Amino acid sequence: MIEIQLPESEAAAKIIVVGVGGAGNNAVNRMVDEGIVGVEFIGVNTDKQALQSSKAASSMPIGEKLTKGLGCGGKPEIGTKAAEESAEEITAALQGADMVFVTCGMGGGTGTGAAPVIAKIAKDMGILTVGVVTKPFRFEAKQRMKNALSGIDALKEPW
Repeated sequence: MIEIQLPESEAAAKIIVVGVGGAGNNAVNRMVDEGIVGVEFIGVNTDKQALQSSKAASSMPIGEKLTKGLGCGGKPEIGTKAAEESAEEITAALQGADMVFVTCGMGGGTGTGAAPVIAKIAKDMGILTVGVVTKPFRFEAKQRMKNALSGIDALKEPW
């Protein structure tokens, strides 16, 4: 068998897409269905039952002590605490990445609260980090949009 080794400078970059919460995991599932290759997918959620439908190669329940695996109930502050509780596991999952995309829907609990924490962890590790998020539809509750805007501000914060 012939084995070819490329110099490190020519090795492919390790790219990780982290889907956070329901909408983030739906986005990851769609990317997996489309056959996107060369990317590692990780599904993250506080709702263990919802995480079972993740098509990502790796899935990570977060905040299990806090939420008992039952989700955030639409409360971003619980999503934040859940990600902080699982910071060591998140750090381990992102190890060796050159670039991380964090995707979620803003307005609910897990995506809104946990995505900024995950992005900060990646950035603190020296990883190029990009957020790809959606805002709620206009017809959704005003509180959901308020949560979304707060979550987007948290994601943009210069750490």
